Amino acid sequence: MKCIISITATLLLSAAAWGQEFAVSSNILQYANMLTLNAEASISVSKHFSFDAGALYNPFKFKAGEDRHQINRRQRAFYGGVRYWPWHVYSGWWMAGRGQYQEYNFGGIAKLETNEGDRYGAGLSLGYSYMLTPFLNIEMGAGFWSGVDRYRVYACPVCGETLKEGKKFFILPDNILLALSFLF
Repeated sequence: MKCIISITATLLLSAAAWGQEFAVSSNILQYANMLTLNAEASISVSKHFSFDAGALYNPFKFKAGEDRHQINRRQRAFYGGVRYWPWHVYSGWWMAGRGQYQEYNFGGIAKLETNEGDRYGAGLSLGYSYMLTPFLNIEMGAGFWSGVDRYRVYACPVCGETLKEGKKFFILPDNILLALSFLF
C-alpha cells in the first residue's frame, strides 16, 4: 500500500512540475476565412523559447450571387517555427519566425478570375498571450511572410482557361490571430 501511495504521489508531483510544456491551439479568425480549419502544436524547450508546427486546410467551395458562381478560398498550408518569449513561455509578449509552404486556389470573390499555385517562404510575427486559466490562454498577434509564388491565373473558377502563369516574389500579411491555446 505504501508503495502505491509513493508511486501515485511521485507521478502527481512530477506531472505538476512538468505542466505547461506543450500547447495545442486553433486560430478563431481562420474559421471566418471561409471556414479554414487550422491547428498548431507547440513545445517549450527552455524558459524563453518554444517550437511550433501547424497546418491550415480549406477544401470548401461556395456558390454565390444570382448566377450562383463558384467562390474558392481553398488551401493547404504547413509551417514550423520558433517563438521567443521575453518573460516566460506561454505568457506575455512573443516574437516568432517561421518557414511556411502553401498550396492555394483562390477566386470568384471580387471577380471570376481564379489564382492557383504554390508559395514557400519565411515570416516574422509579434503577439501577446494572455493567461485565462493555468491551462487556457488567448493569443493575439500579426505578422507577414514573403517568398516565392509559382502561380496560374484562370479566367474563372471552373472553366480552366489559363490567362497567365509565372513565378514572382511576394510579401503578404500572415499569422493574424485570435487563438485559443490549451496548455499541458
